[in-house]
Amino acid sequence: MGKRPTISDVAVAAGVSTGTASKALNGVGRLHPETRQAVLDAAAALGFIHRQRGGSVMGSRSYTVGLLTTDSFSRFASPIMLGVEDALGAGQISVLLADGRGDAIREQHHVQTFLARRVDAIIVTGRRSEPRPPIGKNLPVPVCYVLSRSQRCEDLSIVIDDEQGARLAISHLVSLGRKRVAYVTGPEKHLSARLRQSGTVAELRKHGLKPVEHPAVWGEWSEAWGRQAAGILQRSGAVFDAVFCGSDQIARGMVEQLQYLGRRVPEDVSVVGFDDWDVIALASRPALTTVDPQLADLGRIAAGLILRSLAGERLSGLAKHDCRLVVRDSTSLVAE
Repeated sequence: MGKRPTISDVAVAAGVSTGTASKALNGVGRLHPETRQAVLDAAAALGFIHRQRGGSVMGSRSYTVGLLTTDSFSRFASPIMLGVEDALGAGQISVLLADGRGDAIREQHHVQTFLARRVDAIIVTGRRSEPRPPIGKNLPVPVCYVLSRSQRCEDLSIVIDDEQGARLAISHLVSLGRKRVAYVTGPEKHLSARLRQSGTVAELRKHGLKPVEHPAVWGEWSEAWGRQAAGILQRSGAVFDAVFCGSDQIARGMVEQLQYLGRRVPEDVSVVGFDDWDVIALASRPALTTVDPQLADLGRIAAGLILRSLAGERLSGLAKHDCRLVVRDSTSLVAE
């Protein structure tokens, strides 16, 4: 990893004295917020580990891993965190959780706190699959990005395979005899929505089919949008016998509104969701067939990659994790 940076290096990079750098890193003294942040940013960029008063510099393993999330209460981050804890707990490694709330300054503060506490590694996750800025360069510990990939291709990232998940959904619908499949999803700006559309089109093309042409493709990740999209589909006059929805929330709204409009689910229209969010999928009537991104497994895999890194392996690049299909009552064979 090269020569470990010193506090003097941090001071030079931040354009301050060594004394000022020390005050900023230890959270003492009267400093302008801009000055303190400049020091924290420089320390993060250099991978500097400062020791707090009474502490010690990094030496042997601490058997702790820092877990940095952008939303600790997220439907997506929570199972990942549980998977990480399950895997690391078996090796008596503790997990320190910090919520950056999507704020770059707050994240850098947490990164420095992790390093000051001598964590062995850092796992970064969030609620979106969009590439995100890396938490720093040349950090002295392994870093793994989960679900939210790093913008830097050489960083180690593991994400769900959205295209493969969409292919599973379409393959299932086609196997049931459905030939007129509509795709309804969230905002086009979201990478996951675009990847699921790509997988949908590719799998339909494989079977000599194409998506139902209609205006109800891009919308919001909500039940309200699912209900609205069902109405748009019905009024458009488009012939469809199945709908693949980009989330369980959309699918539940779709099922509810289709039935309100007189379309039977699954007899007339099969509906598939995405996420396997049991609060939504099991509460739907009928219960939703859905794509499970296996987020807890994603967390366990990330933890395993971290352990391999700590054992000396040099891991980098993007890895994709397969989804699985959970079949419930919202899909059925086409009536003969």
